[in-house]
Amino acid sequence: MKLLIIKIETSHEVEDALNIFSNDVLHCLGTETRKRSDFEHAGWKSDSTMIKLDEINDLPEDLQFLAYFDSDQDKEKLIEEYKQKLSELKSYGLKIGKAEISTSYIKDEDWNTVWQKFYHPIDFSRHLAIVPEWEEYQPAFKDQKLIKLDPGLAFGTGSHETTQLALIGLEQTLIRPIKVCDVGTGSGILAIASSFLGASSVLATDISDEAITAANENISLNDLTNIKLKKTSLLDNVQGKYDIIVANILAEILLDLIPQLNKHLYEGGQVIFSGIDCSQAAKIKKALSENGFQVVLSMQSGRWIGLIIERKDNKNEL
Repeated sequence: MKLLIIKIETSHEVEDALNIFSNDVLHCLGTETRKRSDFEHAGWKSDSTMIKLDEINDLPEDLQFLAYFDSDQDKEKLIEEYKQKLSELKSYGLKIGKAEISTSYIKDEDWNTVWQKFYHPIDFSRHLAIVPEWEEYQPAFKDQKLIKLDPGLAFGTGSHETTQLALIGLEQTLIRPIKVCDVGTGSGILAIASSFLGASSVLATDISDEAITAANENISLNDLTNIKLKKTSLLDNVQGKYDIIVANILAEILLDLIPQLNKHLYEGGQVIFSGIDCSQAAKIKKALSENGFQVVLSMQSGRWIGLIIERKDNKNEL
């Protein structure tokens, strides 16, 4: 069996948007990215890594985005869908780069092994490590929790800056056994991390059937029983309140979530936002203020922003 690859030469500013569009709207089999910055930054490592950019074939000008589909998918229709999406993203003021789209095919077995070549354990912090299910990993501290993931499910592996900012936010705020809601759970990594960091219970929501399936499989890999999954848009049809609400999603979607926060957040509760491009941060902070919230901690990795948020009248009861 062969797989269809849609390859787009574009900008890192639209990486997350294209991931969500490919998975949630077009229902691709998986995505992959190649960033020029990854090759450039490799030479900054404090080891013997040396990168000669002029010797690398097909080096992206900024970002190369690849989406994988069954070979019987309508190639021309998919190309048109991506053209329309790129045009929409450009209208938001986001850079889309060359926006050149090309296609090719690979054998299915090549795709099945690609994850094991490129994904390895992430020794994230003193408390957490993220480990592909096939890897053996021995933590330096016996009480470091290992989040086992199947990266082949392609819904977030912990390597992206936005996920890591959200994890830092959880380590900062989850200081006793409390209730957590992970909005837009994707692979389930933030829900799993919440459980391992001591949450008493976790609700994870997502609008995508594929994300719910992926999260369920990853939760099972980690033998956790205190995480519940709910298919819904953001906090629609969610009952009850939570001590922490965490969301690692695009700024445009966070703007829709903000008006829902107050109803679902306990007094003294905290909110963690990630997935915010630095160009969108002011817009998010303005919407938070208009809805009675304030930012108490801002974190940045590259051009990505993570926020820890409280009500303006919060008495720091959490």
